[in-house]
Amino acid sequence: MKPILNSLFVLLLVGGVPALSAIPLQPAQAQAADPAVAQVQGFYDALLASMKSGGSAKSRYEKLKPAVEKAFDLPTMTAAAVGPAWASASDADKKALVDAFARMTIANYAKNFDSYSGEKFTVEPASIVRGSDHFVKSTMKTSNDTIAFNYRLHQVGSEWKITDVLLAGNISQMAQKRSDFATTLASGGPSALTKRLNQLSDQMLG
Repeated sequence: MKPILNSLFVLLLVGGVPALSAIPLQPAQAQAADPAVAQVQGFYDALLASMKSGGSAKSRYEKLKPAVEKAFDLPTMTAAAVGPAWASASDADKKALVDAFARMTIANYAKNFDSYSGEKFTVEPASIVRGSDHFVKSTMKTSNDTIAFNYRLHQVGSEWKITDVLLAGNISQMAQKRSDFATTLASGGPSALTKRLNQLSDQMLG
């Protein structure tokens, strides 16, 4: 795996949301019956398998693509990252943005989690409920660090899907992306952002 600061390339964020520990939340059911926890655990299993398999960034991308598409609500995440400009975008622009955002998300995991050196992902056995959302707490342990990754999920049909990743427990990835994307959207609109996201993916995939 890349050094830890590299591994958090897209997840190094500013801004955030209140820490989960500061919000009165209600524990959900135990892990065996908790589909939100199972969704996060399933993604980690796929990520760990990809890290252990090594190979090129492109080969890891293909292995991770089904797992990311299953675990993450990519259209909802794209809309949150684009912000107010999403409402006025055409259907064609929205589809292009979702495709580009999904590609960038998968490419980021494929590039930065590129090898295995004993890393361990631990998921809390029960999610935490806040309104209609569930929060799943987890940590990644390396030889030098323990980093908290909390996941926000909502229900889509019969499945629970990730809508945000909270780095260090409370720093919203979607809030940071919205800030990062604002200048590109203001100067060039959805097409410029789509181009930028695809360029980032091309760089990560080499």
